[in-house]
Amino acid sequence: MIADPQLNPAAIELGTFLPQPPEVVWRALTDPELLARWLLRPIGFAATAGTRFHLVLPEATAGNITCEVLEVQRYEQLTFSWTYSMADPAVRWTLDWVLRSQGHGTRLLLTQTGFDIADRRQQMARNAMERTWKRTVLPRLGQVIHR
Repeated sequence: MIADPQLNPAAIELGTFLPQPPEVVWRALTDPELLARWLLRPIGFAATAGTRFHLVLPEATAGNITCEVLEVQRYEQLTFSWTYSMADPAVRWTLDWVLRSQGHGTRLLLTQTGFDIADRRQQMARNAMERTWKRTVLPRLGQVIHR
């Protein structure tokens, strides 16, 4: 397998096709009740740039993830920071969701950046997060949208 020189090895870049229009996918990305079903329960979330919010982790002792909405283009893009201060050292990533109309559905692209792959633990975290997005989170998003 030849590595694609266009891909950033310090980022997670995933795409999926959803058979629903961008408006439906957007709702799943921005409705707090729906977010809780496929990602994590948000506290204080609004799809408005500058909004600071928390994502509640299921383990009571794990703390919360602190986030800030960085960019919003309705039905097209949602970008927010993701800071987990309980990690040693604390980590700060950026999640960027891009929606593109494709046929009768939506091409959804997720990019997660901020990994320091020179750090072995960060490289392991990057690989674990990529597996989690692929195997668990994105399939759950598809299930929530399908309902």
